Amino acid sequence: MTQRTNGKRALVTGGAGLIGSHLSDLLLEDGYGVRILDNLEPQTHRNGKPPWIPREAEFVGADVRDRAAVRSALEDIDVVFHQAAYGGYMPEIAKYVEVNSLGTARMLETIRDEKLPVEKVVVASSQAVYREGAALCPRHGLVFPETRSTERLAAADYAVHCPEPRCGEPSAPTPTPEEAPTGGETVYAITKSDQERLVLTWGRQTGIPTVALRYSCTYGPRQSIFNPYTGVIAIFATRLLNGRPPVLYEDGEQTRDFCYVGDVARANLLAAQTDTLDGLPANVGSGRATTIREVARMVSESLEARMEPVARGEFRPGEIRHLTSDISRAREAGYEPEVDLAEGIGRYIDWIRDQGDVRDYFAEAEKVLRAKSIVHEIRYASGSADPERR
Repeated sequence: MTQRTNGKRALVTGGAGLIGSHLSDLLLEDGYGVRILDNLEPQTHRNGKPPWIPREAEFVGADVRDRAAVRSALEDIDVVFHQAAYGGYMPEIAKYVEVNSLGTARMLETIRDEKLPVEKVVVASSQAVYREGAALCPRHGLVFPETRSTERLAAADYAVHCPEPRCGEPSAPTPTPEEAPTGGETVYAITKSDQERLVLTWGRQTGIPTVALRYSCTYGPRQSIFNPYTGVIAIFATRLLNGRPPVLYEDGEQTRDFCYVGDVARANLLAAQTDTLDGLPANVGSGRATTIREVARMVSESLEARMEPVARGEFRPGEIRHLTSDISRAREAGYEPEVDLAEGIGRYIDWIRDQGDVRDYFAEAEKVLRAKSIVHEIRYASGSADPERR
């Protein structure tokens, strides 16, 4: 049984991971009793149980797909922070559905059917649920474009066009509010949408408060140096440390909202302690846009390994071009990001330098991504790939 000092016990699924581990630390500081459930996925935790799992927390080494283990982990729990997920641009389809969708459904079913006294569930959703970021059309104002087609991307047409009939004008990116249409077109996005909708719908049906936090690109210390399918800052850093340049998809001018892990952890604690966000999805990010090319430059400079990134004529179908979070809803509840990108990258680089030998796992992963059609080549007018692609 977990110990507690503020009268609350929390279960953090995926509590050994980037966000879950920082959240566990924060909960302990705030007086919660903490139980962590994590299967230590080898893709992320190649060396097994990481040293940052706090001794004060109860650790359960189990998978969210194991109903008996989940039932046991839910014993005497007041608040569930459901962080566990299979993520990134990995090639598995069934595993995404089993872990993210089915695992979440079984957990919710267990709480409901066994009438467990859980008081709130906060689920980790993602900006990936949006089909494309919000945009401003010079003729129609705020619009919500469709996902860019594979055919357009293959022709190196990266622009986001106005979706209004008979318009199609190139649009400018603008922060994306929670009201934007969802329906991402990657397997990960589909299953994160499943998780979010399952939790919020279940909450309305059962009367148990629920919140879905749509994370922006989260980064910081403890982000796996082994997983080559997720975390662009980690991927860039491991390549540069191995004397290899960062790899850019499209032209590298995609923009993202990068949010430091400590800020994301604080957003979770806030969601548990206020009723302002109950029943809602809420964006969690920095509210600022940065191009992927600029991130590569910042990581390179922080490592003092200045190396120009390479764009090799490749793209990932279903990838969003521009996505910055409108964090107004979270701000109204009391959330405010504290760590800017330059400082956060510096903290991550300080951490990664203490990890000993760091291999570049991305090079081999690229071959898998191409073989599974997760990465495509851009085709030019001649119908062939760019002859300068390396």
